[in-house]
Amino acid sequence: MLGGVPGGPALGRGPAPDGRYSRHEYDHPAAGWGAARSVARVLERAGEPPEGFRALFVMNHEDGGFDCPGCAWPDDPDGLHLDLCENGVKHVTWELAPAKADSGFFAAHTVTELAGWNDHDLEAVGRLAEPLSYNSATDKYEPISWQDAFALVGSTLQGLGSPHQASFYTSGRLSNEATFLYQLWVREFGTNNLPDCSNMCHEASGRALTAALGTGKGTVDLRDWEAADAIWVLGDNAASNAPRMLTWLAEADRRGAQLIHINPLIEAASRRTIVPHELADMATFRTTRVGTMSVQVRIGGDMALLRGVAKAVFEAAEKDPDVLDRDFIERYTRGIDSYRAVVEATPWSDLVEGSGVAEPDIRHLANSYMASERVIIAWCLGVTQHEHGVDTVREIVNLLLLRGNIGREGAGPCPVRGHSNVQGNRTCGIDHRPPAEFLDRLAEVCGFEPPREHGLGTVATIEAMRRGDIKVFVALGGNFALAAPDLVYTFEALRNCELTVQVSTKLNRSHLVHGRRALILPCLGRTDKDRQAGGEQGVTVEDAMSMVHISLGMKEPASPHLRSECAIIAGMAQATLPGSATPWQWYVEDYDRIRDTMARVLDGFEEFNTRARHPHGFRIRQLARDRVFQTPSGRAEFSPAPLPDDVDPGSRRLMLATIRSHDQFNTTIYSNDDRYRGLKGLRTVIFMNEGDMRDRGLEQFSLVDVRSFSKDGTERAVYGYRAVGYDLLPGCAAGYMPELNVLCGIADVSTQSEQPVTKHLVVEVTPSPPTGPAQ
Repeated sequence: MLGGVPGGPALGRGPAPDGRYSRHEYDHPAAGWGAARSVARVLERAGEPPEGFRALFVMNHEDGGFDCPGCAWPDDPDGLHLDLCENGVKHVTWELAPAKADSGFFAAHTVTELAGWNDHDLEAVGRLAEPLSYNSATDKYEPISWQDAFALVGSTLQGLGSPHQASFYTSGRLSNEATFLYQLWVREFGTNNLPDCSNMCHEASGRALTAALGTGKGTVDLRDWEAADAIWVLGDNAASNAPRMLTWLAEADRRGAQLIHINPLIEAASRRTIVPHELADMATFRTTRVGTMSVQVRIGGDMALLRGVAKAVFEAAEKDPDVLDRDFIERYTRGIDSYRAVVEATPWSDLVEGSGVAEPDIRHLANSYMASERVIIAWCLGVTQHEHGVDTVREIVNLLLLRGNIGREGAGPCPVRGHSNVQGNRTCGIDHRPPAEFLDRLAEVCGFEPPREHGLGTVATIEAMRRGDIKVFVALGGNFALAAPDLVYTFEALRNCELTVQVSTKLNRSHLVHGRRALILPCLGRTDKDRQAGGEQGVTVEDAMSMVHISLGMKEPASPHLRSECAIIAGMAQATLPGSATPWQWYVEDYDRIRDTMARVLDGFEEFNTRARHPHGFRIRQLARDRVFQTPSGRAEFSPAPLPDDVDPGSRRLMLATIRSHDQFNTTIYSNDDRYRGLKGLRTVIFMNEGDMRDRGLEQFSLVDVRSFSKDGTERAVYGYRAVGYDLLPGCAAGYMPELNVLCGIADVSTQSEQPVTKHLVVEVTPSPPTGPAQ
């Protein structure tokens, strides 16, 4: 089977290309004046320029501010006045747009017409203004009252043969309070079908860290970043994915820390920066290093590289046993002998082949590791979105354990989360495989017996929708239709539902790929004031380093018809569960009541209301940081997993990783530019090693077709992309998501984490025939 995309709507794309595109080498510092000019242009174009400017001084402030709805990087613990970044400003001004997606707009456009728009133009319409219901007779969304919308959800769910015929998705933007109410509704309804965006990004991290350390989270905080002697960053382009990280890397360089970037692509974030709020540096164009060493690894080769470092450490320990932290290993770990045997039995030739890094370079990296007393290893999706993502994260932990780099200041594992509250979603109950202890507490406090069997994750939900086993799909935030793998398959699955419900702030592709009946329920954004019967409400979020703090909206809602996430969930729950003893409306009147219940259910949330209002909030205790490991053995576990054998795609084939551009946040695309990679005006590109291009007879911007090969033997393709030379190892390629999610088949899922392997796709790149695609 061939799933081709030879034309039609520009799925996932930014503004329509105007034919003017170019590529140049980007040799400027990351952030700096480039970011400042970008912010100025964003504010100038904003639908509400004064509000956009005011947001700069309110976002991420501990005194009555709102939390950035972008990435999950922590706020400055010392209260930096302008603790923001270029991408955060883009995200906020995008949300500040006026509510123009109203009944008049939808009366003028059919869904079929809107499906032909590109995704940038869909979101650029503005904020959603009122609840809408799809009318198949007119092929249009039409206004519906909130009461009738809730009644439709309730009656459809009540009419199912089983609660397991519905699935309830969560995006990482949902607040902790809404998250808790959402899972409470779903579990009281009777299912654990709670897929979330973690299933597509850091699921591997959570499973690996839980197995190794007894916690699904990293152990470090920003104070540790201030104390580290070395910081390694794997599989992450910090300048685009977590730009505020650059501040901390620059600070680390000033005190002499080693800054190691390990990535298939050499990115701007691995060289130099000018931190925009460092006014003296901005005035004098003084740059600071954010990288002291770059290690270019082949796609999927991180585990082999890390094991090579471990091999060098063990070899050094033969001469100097104190290279290993023997006291820590003996007191706190288990499995060192098995791990050491596996490492020593692995020949250097296998490590070099698997990583794409020469032995002297691996040894140089190992020497840096051994010379550093306190080491943090941070990573992002370049590590997790592979078949062997869990094993690779386990290997990160293995390396840290060898020298006691867990449970002390300035050291530890640090997953870099991509969405503002994705970690809080999991903490507060969004988990299709919930632990028994959480369900026991939920039953005791909330007075009902939750289901115990595991539910469906994201990919399993898509498959069940396609089979007809899932008939109702509810999504809280996000753009599921584009974020998922195998877009053609996912679209068919969503259209097979009896009812799809999207709770959203702006129009996106997921509203146009819908079930036989469909609802769009518009909600407040992070910047909107949330007024309920008990007064103005705040919500909390948890950042990537387990800090929880309160967020208060700064402006009047974009439309009087918007409701808060908590109010929408409560309305659907009341309609679904008319006999429920849960005081849904009472909760919505005052979110302190939700937090009081959460404090009784969730470990680490004691005195939640009080602590959330402290300046900077509070940190959820991480027992592994105190060297208390809640594993079955009570110790940190070494993993002797074998090296993967799937990093070589074979003759004439390449290993492709999907990536984000700098002018993009997840599936939201602000323009066709990618400043840090020197690309302007184009997104339909494949970045390739220049030698691989020559071997295929390609020049810069040659038209190419890209064909992927799935685990189940099926093939998919995109046509008419352009080859762009880039600093990549031979055999590696990259291109933008969500456009290239179409190449990831529904069977291309990690058996370790259930994640789509969108950074581990085997492809062939061939010149496009002059007559168009041959299917």
